[in-house]
Amino acid sequence: MDQNKTALERAFELARSGRFSSLTELKRAVSLEGYLLSQLEGRSLARQLGALMKASGANRT
Repeated sequence: MDQNKTALERAFELARSGRFSSLTELKRAVSLEGYLLSQLEGRSLARQLGALMKASGANRT
């Protein structure tokens, strides 16, 4: 966990990485890195992260 980053910032980084195709996977990864998930609630945020994951090409073949 990077002490200078919030869970929200890390979630956006991971969403852009192309490694995740679902919000559940993304939240699990953020949690496993030691961040609290309380910042990752809400429909609007879920839509934003989902759009980033889709645009980043998660699971493209």
